[in-house]
Amino acid sequence: MADEQQFIEDGLQRTQIDEFFSEELGRAGYGGMDVAKTPMGTQIVLKAEKPGMVIGKGGKNIRKITTQLEERFNLDDPQIDVQEVEEPDLNARIVADRLANALERGWYFRKAGHTTIDRIMEAGALGAEIVLSGKVTGARSRVEKFNRGYVKHNGEPAEEIVDSGVGVAVMKLGTIGVRVKIIPPNAQLPDDFEIYEDVEIEDYVPDTEGDSVEELLEGEPDDADAAPVEADADEADDDTETDVDEEVVDEEVVEEEVDVPTDDDVEEVDVDDIEAAVDEELDEETEAEAEELMDEMDEEDDE
Repeated sequence: MADEQQFIEDGLQRTQIDEFFSEELGRAGYGGMDVAKTPMGTQIVLKAEKPGMVIGKGGKNIRKITTQLEERFNLDDPQIDVQEVEEPDLNARIVADRLANALERGWYFRKAGHTTIDRIMEAGALGAEIVLSGKVTGARSRVEKFNRGYVKHNGEPAEEIVDSGVGVAVMKLGTIGVRVKIIPPNAQLPDDFEIYEDVEIEDYVPDTEGDSVEELLEGEPDDADAAPVEADADEADDDTETDVDEEVVDEEVVEEEVDVPTDDDVEEVDVDDIEAAVDEELDEETEAEAEELMDEMDEEDDE
């Protein structure tokens, strides 16, 4: 069987067992259960307002329930442990069943809702909510809510902290659903905070060992002084190399006197004489090339 299918089967079985206990142990004040499968069998922890009624005279009732669990749900060696609910008014399952019974006995829904939620808050709850849905009065269905305190409706706190319970009241006009949510006392909510007035901060801030923050900041070196030692060594090497190069350059450079010609030393040259000399050289070269070409042509004709 696939894992997803196994999860569905386990959830369905858990729901059917819970409904079975609710029917069998309604008069004993059934307050929920916890099921855990162990190598030795199936461990079931029952929460009840009256554990004596669950166990029965000489354990007769608990043995009957164990046999029915083995036959109806195929549980391997079920072991049932019964625990008493210390404060029934803080158990959402018990409160929902009580309110449903009050409605069935003819209590007006507003009186029953306000009385029940007041008892929950008097028991020390941080918050509570009661929702009645169905044909509360008349032929039309509607929803009535009763709120006190602070209640979480979504997120992880709503799953882990809030205690939820559901009950059903069977009336002449139809069924009425009863849903109860309770936040127990001393619940650690993630958004809790406290405000202190006229107190010294030192009374609530723990002392840190060692120096204070100001002393540590004063003892820290500046950014310029905080350079690593290796970097300083490298900079020192670079400085020595630069000094050596500068000394070598200073030794190699020797100043020499350069004679700068004056106007008297420069001879005046006539530009016309230079052009005439260039033209004569060009004419002589041209005539020589022409004579060579003529000689080559005569040789070719003779051949």
